[in-house]
Amino acid sequence: MKLSSRSLTARLLAAAGLWTLLALVAGGWALTAAFRNYVERDFDERLHQYLDAMVGATELENEGFVRFTRPLGDQRFAEPYSGLYWQVSVEGHEHFRSRSLWDQELDPNLGEPAFSPRVREVGGPDGQILRLIERDITLPGSEHVFRYMVADNTAEIAEEIDRFNALVAWSMGALGAGLLLAMVLQVSFGLRPLRTIRHRLADIRSGQAQRLEGYYPPEIQPLVSEMNAVIEHNDEVVARARTHVGNLAHALKTPLSVMANASDSSAGAPLAEVVDAQSRIMQRHIGHHLARARASGRSSLIGVRTEVAPALQELVRAMERIHADRHLTVVLDAEPDLAFWGERQDLDEMVGNLLDNACKWAKSRVHVTSRRNDSKSERAALDIVIEDDGTGVGPDERDALFERGRRLDESKPGSGLGLAIVRDIAAITGGSIRLADSELGGLKAVLTLPAIGMNGSRDRRS
Repeated sequence: MKLSSRSLTARLLAAAGLWTLLALVAGGWALTAAFRNYVERDFDERLHQYLDAMVGATELENEGFVRFTRPLGDQRFAEPYSGLYWQVSVEGHEHFRSRSLWDQELDPNLGEPAFSPRVREVGGPDGQILRLIERDITLPGSEHVFRYMVADNTAEIAEEIDRFNALVAWSMGALGAGLLLAMVLQVSFGLRPLRTIRHRLADIRSGQAQRLEGYYPPEIQPLVSEMNAVIEHNDEVVARARTHVGNLAHALKTPLSVMANASDSSAGAPLAEVVDAQSRIMQRHIGHHLARARASGRSSLIGVRTEVAPALQELVRAMERIHADRHLTVVLDAEPDLAFWGERQDLDEMVGNLLDNACKWAKSRVHVTSRRNDSKSERAALDIVIEDDGTGVGPDERDALFERGRRLDESKPGSGLGLAIVRDIAAITGGSIRLADSELGGLKAVLTLPAIGMNGSRDRRS
């Protein structure tokens, strides 16, 4: 799923992901800080117990110094550089220390009183980092102040803290991944009605549906209702426009027919010739603009779809009947499953004019082909190619064929509006037409029109 910065899904995921990340980071920091505090308090409590045991086991010697009446209960005090050490110091005497210190000693810093227990970190043997608790004690029967110290290597608690931090990191990472997946599923589920609307609107555009159907959440149902109202209003507007176009056609054609009949009855009179000529010009213009108006009205409809192959088959059969006296061979090669994104009447009018012209100018053969347009355009398109084996038209004269009322050969029947109407209707529906030389020897007309794919896809290429 490709997301852009404007995507609602991307915005929801970004906002939820940011807050989740902040919450996980804050939670992880709080957990590690709490665990560190717990481990350090437990470590310090154990040192306090050792210090109390030292004081309780102390006895004054005759020389005024101290000795312990019993072992302190931890074998590491007897192992050199084990990491667990004790020491008793007093001014003017050699330090009384554990065997584990061996040839090392702790710095008592006797210049700073410590009548309350004090915890600090100091360097120890072999580069160890020691956490030390110290306290000044005055023993009964002695005037000296003794500095009692117990220290333990912090490597143990550092390892415990590191293991816990790694566990928290992995746990928070897994939790974050799970929450992200849950957010994706939640957003996907929450926005599913919008995707449903998008697909059903595409069905309307492709002619597979007339309105948005189904049940939607209360938050979206008003939008669906308004869309259906817009579609219905559009249909009503187009229907009224068609009615007005039809009324205009009938209103103008009847007076023109009367004028034409009157001029015929007065044939030869100068006024009759002028009236006849001008009425025919008016009829051509009215026919041309009414065709454009009908095509414009139909192009605004939503959901129009015309199967190409059946329409071409009927047009070919009609032309074979109309030009039966010429004994033409009309070959149709229609690719199946092609659909024109427009109404059948527009397709019939465009292809009918082109096919009629080809049959008029052909010597014996006309080829009609429909195929998928494989250009790189964003819109899906189809080509309808009509060729004949007639005399053809030179490149310099082809543009003139699209001029209204222009006919290169007056001996052939017609009004000169066919190609102009085809070009206008093609442009209105989003297509185009071009003329070229045919391999049959005559003229080739290539009509390119917007298409709907064989699986109902819209005009945008996937």
